[in-house]
Amino acid sequence: QVQLVESGGGLVQPGESLRLSCAASGIVLRFNAEAWYRQAPGKQRELVASITNTGTTNYADSVQGRFTISRDNAKNTVYLQMNSLKPEDTGIYYCNIAWGIYWGQGTQVTVSS
Repeated sequence: QVQLVESGGGLVQPGESLRLSCAASGIVLRFNAEAWYRQAPGKQRELVASITNTGTTNYADSVQGRFTISRDNAKNTVYLQMNSLKPEDTGIYYCNIAWGIYWGQGTQVTVSS
């Protein structure tokens, strides 16, 4: 079976950084596309970043220049490096594989002073 284990969330102050990890088993990430979504209370879930099987990346305008999505094929893990965090980045972050077929359990990111 496919399993996605997310980690790396937590409580940080504005301007600090976090790196989220999504470790996959039962599926080879290098042959799929991956994405990170986030959802804040009372708001629609939004696409934050994506990476294709060939390594092409895309970012939401709100995180462009601050977040970086990457994939380590040897570790079969996708990452989201989040720098210069802002309070509006607060939410539950979900790892998504194969354009919506598989989802991680979510990890909470809270940015507050």
